[in-house]
Amino acid sequence: MHCENCKQNTPTYFCLARNEVIINENYVANTEKSRKGWKKGEPGYETHRRKLKKEIEV
Repeated sequence: MHCENCKQNTPTYFCLARNEVIINENYVANTEKSRKGWKKGEPGYETHRRKLKKEIEV
């Protein structure tokens, strides 16, 4: 079986070959979190906000 679940960086995964849940001891947590979406201060934030508000009102 080549599902490659073991090659993903997850703390636990299901192994089809062994038919069991495996705890990944080589798991490395991603310390950087990226914020998705619009933030105040970004270029185009106000126009995006106004556009959304206008669509909701209509």
